Amino acid sequence: QVQLVESGGGLVQPGGSLRLSCAASGSIFSINVLGWYRQAPGKQRELVATITSGGSTNYASSGKGRFTISRDNAKNTVYLQMNSLKPEDTAVYYCNALIQTTAGGPIMNYWGQGTQVTVSS
Repeated sequence: QVQLVESGGGLVQPGGSLRLSCAASGSIFSINVLGWYRQAPGKQRELVATITSGGSTNYASSGKGRFTISRDNAKNTVYLQMNSLKPEDTAVYYCNALIQTTAGGPIMNYWGQGTQVTVSS
């Protein structure tokens, strides 16, 4: 069984910064893509950023230049550094991972429980 546990959310003023972390644990053979998504009240879940096992990154336009995704493969952990936060960044942020639990097995999609980020003065 695989678990994704996020941390680092909270309340921050506009222009402030937060760093989210997500650690994967359990029966893991390999982790392919790691990513962050977010869902604001009344809106659909949307992509924030992804990073491949080789370090290639992809960002939604809303976070380009302000957000940085990174990963520590030795710790099975992905990070999201968020700078210059805006009220419209307020949402529940979810960690996502494509994980292979056994050699030659299928790649499965896993989600964390979410962490609340609120940007407000």
